[in-house]
Amino acid sequence: MTVKNLIATLVATACAALLAGCATTSPTPGSTATVAPYADTAEFAGRLSVNYLRSGKQESISGKFTWRQLAGRTDVALISPLGQTIATIAVTPGEATLKEGTNPPRSAADVDTLSAQVLGWPLPVSGLRDWLQGYAVGADGKRFAASPAQPKVTTRDGWALEFVAWQDGVTPPKPRRINASRGPGGDIENIDLRIAIDEAAAQ
Repeated sequence: MTVKNLIATLVATACAALLAGCATTSPTPGSTATVAPYADTAEFAGRLSVNYLRSGKQESISGKFTWRQLAGRTDVALISPLGQTIATIAVTPGEATLKEGTNPPRSAADVDTLSAQVLGWPLPVSGLRDWLQGYAVGADGKRFAASPAQPKVTTRDGWALEFVAWQDGVTPPKPRRINASRGPGGDIENIDLRIAIDEAAAQ
């Protein structure tokens, strides 16, 4: 069974709980503080909800994830709502490897292309290295640092990104909930991602 099919069989029971859990504290009105300084070494755990339109058919997927990054490596695990690890992704300079279940690992130079081929929808792993910490590269090529007062940006690769909630009581602010959407690309007509960060640790 593929990653896409396995998660899809569980989405009916998981989506409602996931979206309910994404309800978080709104940014403090008028706050202009930007996010904490970027850390090359960071770990996160959270939840992911994906909705996309392909060939006129709406698809919905949800699950959990863990994320660990170093300066030259990123490791991601995608986990079903029932706690089963269904895929792992490892990114090192020049190569990305994705393994699902008992299938042989698949590798490619570009992790985002690889994830789209295997998952059936684009998981922006390269962008998430920035997004999970409140950063992005804007459409103008400049480095963007989010704040409660400036939570939106369109990225260089076409994602409309919004940091919609922040970790409670954390100064400088750190993202807690991120929404991202993108228009047509390949056979995907549009895609919406909702990311909730439940745990975060950075060094």
